[in-house]
Amino acid sequence: MPKKKTIPPPDDFSSEFMETEFVKELSEQQAEAADSDNTETPLAEPPEVDLGSGDVSGTADVGENEPDAENTADAADTVPVSDEKAEDPEYDSILQELNSSTPAPLDSGGENALDALLLEGNVENAPPAEDETESADGKAAPQPTAPPAPAGRRDSYILTVDAKDRIETEEERREVIWHEIKTSHITGRILTGTLDGVEQTPSGRTIVVIDYKGYRIAIPLKEMMLYSGPVPYGAKYKPFMERMNSILATMLTAEIDFIVRGLDNTARSVVASRKAAMLRKRQTFYLDANEDGIPMIYEGRVVQARVIGVAEKVLRVEVFGVECTIFARDLSAAWFGDAREYYSVGDRVLVRVLTIDRSDINHISITADIRSVSSAANQSNLDKCVLQGKYAGRVTDVRHGVVFIRLNNGVNAVAHTCYDRRMPGKKDDVSFAVTRLDEERGIAVGIITRIIKQNL
Repeated sequence: MPKKKTIPPPDDFSSEFMETEFVKELSEQQAEAADSDNTETPLAEPPEVDLGSGDVSGTADVGENEPDAENTADAADTVPVSDEKAEDPEYDSILQELNSSTPAPLDSGGENALDALLLEGNVENAPPAEDETESADGKAAPQPTAPPAPAGRRDSYILTVDAKDRIETEEERREVIWHEIKTSHITGRILTGTLDGVEQTPSGRTIVVIDYKGYRIAIPLKEMMLYSGPVPYGAKYKPFMERMNSILATMLTAEIDFIVRGLDNTARSVVASRKAAMLRKRQTFYLDANEDGIPMIYEGRVVQARVIGVAEKVLRVEVFGVECTIFARDLSAAWFGDAREYYSVGDRVLVRVLTIDRSDINHISITADIRSVSSAANQSNLDKCVLQGKYAGRVTDVRHGVVFIRLNNGVNAVAHTCYDRRMPGKKDDVSFAVTRLDEERGIAVGIITRIIKQNL
């Protein structure tokens, strides 16, 4: 019985061994083919390759110019991010303040070759989990039993039932997210988080706290782009800061774009700028034009916007780096008393851009509305009402003795008179009688016959 060759573990393979074995097996296969068939089969010559700088022909050593895994890992670890100071001295001082109150740093432990591949997203190029080696007789050779894998080995992760999938641990997930943050610092990539809080540093600086997938991102107030011009001093400073804090309080849970400007790899502290991200988006969507000379956002285009603030009669939205205020009359064709009943901070809504002022990238302004987006919602429903008909509805607002009603059939109505001894209020259910149909304004005019149910 022929003795089978002993196959060393995959980790012991060297490039020389692999190359030698490959040549040997190839020679054996050619010899077997020559014995079975007397005709000679010429080997195909490798085609010439044009690399742009000259013609390259002949055979080449495949592994000659390829970096090994260890060098790749070392290169990944030498990225000058963790120890770099922030571009702005203010960012660096904020980082120092944050680090003074930061919990104990996480143990990064250093990245091995596979970790570097995973962080770069080259999982497909990583070596397979299982190797099957054929013996000299063509049959699969049994794999030797490997000793327990140390921590950091590619086979040390949790093995799932499907075998090819893997469960991401919490530590791995955080490392991937931290890699995204470092990438933003190096390349200026725009990230998006949620406005989680407003704080003051020990030195008195106001910072906005952004939650990015579990990491705490600090943005200085001046980098939020909530105002234009210099910060007032003296007696005007306190009212200014009160107004800024009020605006930030209404923006809690809003989606915020940012670019990382400084970080500490040890303490995992991050300082970022919303202003940089907004200016980048303004350039891309409002100023850069296509081959026809038209920018991506123009007058009349319908786009998706983020709701960053909601009040009773007004909505504040961010449209690709530009903030815009939409009043109640432009929100919907249907009358409603409080915009907060229909919209919340963090929502995404469709708006139509009406006008754009592109004179200065730092002061781009737009007007927009939501009402004109859906034509079906804006069509008059007066055909659902007849003169002298009585319909149920709900009071949306009362101003200067005029009662605004949204009928249950979808018609907007106005009443100047109420036959009930009680005065109607917001959210009261009432009975409405039609006395006139205003086709031009698309509303029904009439009187309130009685209050069905008061909202007490």
